[in-house]
Amino acid sequence: MRFTERTADATGPLRDRLSGIGRDSYRRLQTYLIVAVQAGLAAALAWVLAGRVLGNPEPTFAPAAAVGVIAAALGNRTRRTVELIVGVVLGIAVGDLLIAVFGTGPWQTGVIVFLAITGAVLVRGGGALMTQAGGTAVLIATLTPTAPDLELPRTVNALVGGAVGLFVVLVLAPLNPLRTVRRVADPALDLFAREMSASARALATGDARDAERVLDRMRAAEPELSRLGEVVGAADEVVRFSPVRWRRRRALAAYRRGVEHMDRAFRNSRALVRRIGTTLRDGEPVPAGLPAAVEHFGEAVRLLHREFLAAREPVRARDRVLAAVREAGAACRQDMGFSGTIVVSQLRTAANDLLRATGVPRDEARRMVRRAAAGQ
Repeated sequence: MRFTERTADATGPLRDRLSGIGRDSYRRLQTYLIVAVQAGLAAALAWVLAGRVLGNPEPTFAPAAAVGVIAAALGNRTRRTVELIVGVVLGIAVGDLLIAVFGTGPWQTGVIVFLAITGAVLVRGGGALMTQAGGTAVLIATLTPTAPDLELPRTVNALVGGAVGLFVVLVLAPLNPLRTVRRVADPALDLFAREMSASARALATGDARDAERVLDRMRAAEPELSRLGEVVGAADEVVRFSPVRWRRRRALAAYRRGVEHMDRAFRNSRALVRRIGTTLRDGEPVPAGLPAAVEHFGEAVRLLHREFLAAREPVRARDRVLAAVREAGAACRQDMGFSGTIVVSQLRTAANDLLRATGVPRDEARRMVRRAAAGQ
């Protein structure tokens, strides 16, 4: 019986971990499945257009360029397309010039690639531009003797692939911006609010180990918030450039403005939870208003998400943030230790970030936090 109990205790955390990995993989599949569909569709269309319509005997680079545009980054695809085409042209220009002067060979190839990538760096290109410049330079340097007139087909393929990739993601099969954002925002912001409530309970019960577990979960959840920023960026690109999704611009605007500040609020909240653990381990006094303040802050995150989804002005979320600051300010005026005062300070910083996420200007957010902390 004892062996069975020990086995269950040992396998329980592993089962929970595997279950969590499965849920995360399923959510990622839901979010990124559209990217796989777009890439497959763009590759097929680019091949047909370059090979059958334009009669290019070697159309391979067209579908490769189309997939590169879609898969290089979920957002900033327009910029990636420009980088891809500029990189191809730069590689061709450098390759042709140096081959005419030095000829072809191993050391010439190395010099050509070096100078092509250096040129990409000098024009402040990103990874896509440097990759394409270097790759094209390699092809020009190594294939020119056996496959002359490579320059024009390569450039045409880059143009075709980039154009088809953009056409697919912006017109033919654009992602649903709000649905995609919600699939990531729902679990991410729910987790944020839930961990704030858990840290408030740990503070109220004096359980330092529980606070440490909250901190561990928040560290593990950081990629969730980072993914939210990536998905919001992709959705914003769609609603700005896709005629099919223009009507969603207003609904997405709140997420676009707020995601950066929500990420900062999460990071500052993690520092707050770390200091809560220190407060409890040191046995410092905890006024009743301090756990209530942390709970109010977690509820503000929930309200902000609901008001974003409803495309409403997040008035209730702002009120709850300020209620958290007032509770923390009242607690600070009572008997409190050093770490407790830092908890209050971290809460004010996170509250400022959350107010910014609701659309409040920087100076106004600071003024509101100061007044609430003073009990006004």
